[in-house]
Amino acid sequence: MTREQPGTTPQHRTFGDAGPDTALPEHVAAVQRLSRDYRALPADAPVRLAKPTSNLFRFREPSSAPALDVSAFSGVISIDPVERLADVGAMTTYEELVAATLPHGLMPLVVPQLRTITLGGAVTGLGIESSSFRNGLPHESVQEMEILTGSGEVVIATRDNAHSDLFHGFPNSYGTLGYSLRLRIELELVSPYVHLRHLRFSDAAEAMDVLARISAAAEHDGDRVDFVDGVAFGPDELYLTLARFTDQAPWTSDYTGNDIYYRSIPRYAGDGPGDYLTLHDYLWRWDTDWFWCSRAFGTQNPLVRPLWPRSLKRSDVYRRLVAWDRRSDFSRLLNHYRGRRPQEPLIQDIEVGVEHGAEFLDFFHSEVGMNPVWMCPIRLREPRRPDTPDGEHVWPLYPLENDRLYVNFGFWGMVDMKPGQRHAHHNRRVEEEVARLGGHKSLYSDAFYSEDEFWALYNGSAYRDLKETYDPRGRLLDLYAKCVRNR
Repeated sequence: MTREQPGTTPQHRTFGDAGPDTALPEHVAAVQRLSRDYRALPADAPVRLAKPTSNLFRFREPSSAPALDVSAFSGVISIDPVERLADVGAMTTYEELVAATLPHGLMPLVVPQLRTITLGGAVTGLGIESSSFRNGLPHESVQEMEILTGSGEVVIATRDNAHSDLFHGFPNSYGTLGYSLRLRIELELVSPYVHLRHLRFSDAAEAMDVLARISAAAEHDGDRVDFVDGVAFGPDELYLTLARFTDQAPWTSDYTGNDIYYRSIPRYAGDGPGDYLTLHDYLWRWDTDWFWCSRAFGTQNPLVRPLWPRSLKRSDVYRRLVAWDRRSDFSRLLNHYRGRRPQEPLIQDIEVGVEHGAEFLDFFHSEVGMNPVWMCPIRLREPRRPDTPDGEHVWPLYPLENDRLYVNFGFWGMVDMKPGQRHAHHNRRVEEEVARLGGHKSLYSDAFYSEDEFWALYNGSAYRDLKETYDPRGRLLDLYAKCVRNR
């Protein structure tokens, strides 16, 4: 793989038993079946999808209601390596998608950190990774969406056709306007390896200033920067990781076995040669240990780690363990019988402007105290349309400003509760502080906003217009009911 233009002709690459000549016809037939199944549901029946995996942290009680079978939409329909485009079933995981594109020397413009995030999930929700400072969010590289709307109609939405309102309003709608079935996405040229450098900081404000400069220039000390993210291990120990494509590597590290990626960051920081990974391993560097969350299951214990199979060092395995724990109440009961304080799950990603990044970290270290914290810069790739009225946003349901650098902070774990604290104290304090700083938080996990607060943050007026157009009978839950009331 190199970053030179591939000299191949457009071709199809598919999964399962479908071959190049059958992938698109099979997709069309699957769309027809799903439309029929949707129309056959009773008008008052809840609508849900039968999905084998989920990366949401809004756990619900198991439902006996019938679910729509969307398994037919989990494959890559075609890849055009000349135009650098792919048509992809919306239920395709990024693990499957990357496996199909890398042999062509290509990858999606943004590959979220976890293998089993689906392309459709990253578009109707929000995805992010270390290329987001130059490529924005996953939905920004989508050229065309095929969507089964709440009204039961299948529409093709693009930036400039009759359904452009749905195209721009679909991100952050979480399946409350409809379900994506197929997406056409842009791809970018890649190299086979990635070279990493880790910069250490003892001051959050300095780290944010350097992050802003690197993100604006896409270079540091004369070297190109293709990826940027970072980790705060504490108030005075922060690292920015700068990575670039390279065609050669003197060695490659392996963090899928006994070594742990996030622990390598301090080791390789400084003026040394840095670190090298294959591109494949770089893309999934966080998945093996679910960032650092695998330590809750003992898999980072040096006595346990060699015994834990590589095939089970995966984020989806850990999430299933968390889901079991939530259902069984095991951890809470264990803490109770050991006489330990009750704990609150704090699993969130938030964005604030880079100019407020140090202020948010100061708040977080002072009032929450959870470490490490992931840091990832974002700048929207989509330019503001000339006809966009003042005060309106390109992606209205998650209204980030164009030409402004944001920093995503991710923190995932349990926090001790103190006597007298209100329900979900730490989650609510995070929401309040993020709102005060003019930021937003992703809605994949628990949210505690009042209805008025929620619609003010997530553009209730634009959402209601879309809901009236594409789900006028309210067959699907609305966004507040789904993401806050957790129905």
